[in-house]
Amino acid sequence: MIARRTGTLLAVAGLAALAAGPAHAGPPAAKRKPQKKTVKVYDNYFGPTKLTVNAGSIVTWKWTELAADVHDVKLTKGPKGAKRFWSDPGAVGYAYKQRLTKPGTYRILCTFHEEDDMRMTILVRK
Repeated sequence: MIARRTGTLLAVAGLAALAAGPAHAGPPAAKRKPQKKTVKVYDNYFGPTKLTVNAGSIVTWKWTELAADVHDVKLTKGPKGAKRFWSDPGAVGYAYKQRLTKPGTYRILCTFHEEDDMRMTILVRK
C-alpha cells in the first residue's frame, strides 16, 4: 500500500512540474520568404492602398499610363529602426523600389497629393 501511494504521489508531482514548466508550442514556425510586390501609381491613388508582405520583401511602385500627374512615394511613419525613404518625383513609366526589412506598419503618401488623401499602408510581417 505504501508503494502505491508513493507511485501516485510521484505521478501527481510529475504532472505539477509539467504544469509549472514553460509551455512549448512545438518547433518554431518556418521563416517567411521575402516577396516581390508591385503597387500601381494612378492619378491621386495607390493600388492597392493596403498591402501585407514578409520582412525582406521588395515593393515596387510603378507609375501607370493613367498617372499623368507627377507623384512621389514618401515614408511618413515606419517601425522603429526602419530607414526612411522618399522617391524622386515621377510620372508615366517611372518605377521606384524599396526593400522593407523591419517588421511593422509603414505609412506612405504622395507629397504632391496629400490633400487628395493619396496614402497607403504596408504591414511587414516577421
